[in-house]
Amino acid sequence: MIIVKTEAGHRVMKDRSVALTPRQRSAFILVDGKRSLEQLLAATAITGVTREDIDRLVELGLVVDASPKATAAKQAAVEQAAEVVRQHKERTPQQRYAEAYPIASKLTASLGLRGFRLNLAVEGAGNYDDLVALAPKIREAVGPDKFAPLEDALHDR
Repeated sequence: MIIVKTEAGHRVMKDRSVALTPRQRSAFILVDGKRSLEQLLAATAITGVTREDIDRLVELGLVVDASPKATAAKQAAVEQAAEVVRQHKERTPQQRYAEAYPIASKLTASLGLRGFRLNLAVEGAGNYDDLVALAPKIREAVGPDKFAPLEDALHDR
């Protein structure tokens, strides 16, 4: 079984919009479409990655089996995973904050010295409402294109 990242997987790799455990993230990074499941598990065994971690990546629709023997059942699992990702969008304010905070921090840190005060404000934001209040300033500083992942993390769409 050869594992490859899906389109959603590539998106998540860039914007980190789906929370992964460190073990899942380690395995996810190594998925390259060349390694088999067994090779992937062997390469990450020292970090404690298990088959369940890989199965969770499949459930989330981030990776799929690319071998020619992929069956209709596996395709159904991919569709089910897409549904899980869609349901993932219905989040509590705490979940939104947990997903949005690292994005906001990364965006403001990328501004360098000109974003120093804004970065401090993000670091001081202790909850979802605080981040929402800072969002217009972040959007103005980084522009709408770079702001889009933060907007998605803050609001259900």
